[in-house]
Amino acid sequence: MRVYRTLLRRELGAYFVSLTGYVVIAVAAFLIGLSFVDLLVAVRQETLPLHVTEVFYQTPYFWVLLLVSAPVVTMRLFAQEKFAGTYETLMTAPVRDVEVVLAKFSAAFLFFVVMWLPLLVAVLLVRHLAGDLAALDWRVLGVTCLGIGLLGALFLAMGCFASSLTRTQTVAAVLGFLFGVSLFLLGFVAGRLAQGNTWTAAVFGQLTLFEHMQDFTRGIVDVRPVVCYASLTALFLYLTVRVVESRRWK
Repeated sequence: MRVYRTLLRRELGAYFVSLTGYVVIAVAAFLIGLSFVDLLVAVRQETLPLHVTEVFYQTPYFWVLLLVSAPVVTMRLFAQEKFAGTYETLMTAPVRDVEVVLAKFSAAFLFFVVMWLPLLVAVLLVRHLAGDLAALDWRVLGVTCLGIGLLGALFLAMGCFASSLTRTQTVAAVLGFLFGVSLFLLGFVAGRLAQGNTWTAAVFGQLTLFEHMQDFTRGIVDVRPVVCYASLTALFLYLTVRVVESRRWK
């Protein structure tokens, strides 16, 4: 655990001492703020029957931020190490491959959480402007954050895997983005295929990201998508470990 904590501090420091990290946080805050400006305009025009979080996830800003931020956050994890020549030094150090991958993923996830903190500020601001302290359901907000965390962990795991495949950050970002967009589009196709009571319908029914996120923003916790996202995250992290192990012996 000591090695893991050391690597985690190292990776977190790399995020917060670089300009890229603050640019990502600034862009995230801008997109979240922009979405809530549109929300406030809509609320002033008519009463919305949906919860604030449910309206927010239906905006394109939510999915753009989720799909773009993950590959940008993870593109440097392995690719930069290889480009700078420090990857070989890290791999010859007395550390396990699993510790390296988990430390890098954990640092990316913690940075991802910090990046989404403006969402809480925006929700509290809407609550204050609405003048109704009961307008914000904390359970719904918590379940929404759970859904964002699960989806974010999956996209970050795919980004880690993409970064482990190349030594160029741009290529890693493009690969991670393609993985995320492919899964997102597969969710729409899965919605059409998830018909009937067959086993294929049951499998494809677990990939409908849009519908799952809709349930989260309504405060509904379904164990099946939670297990699905956690399993896919573990799968991509396992693939990343295997790639790191294979390069160690080259």
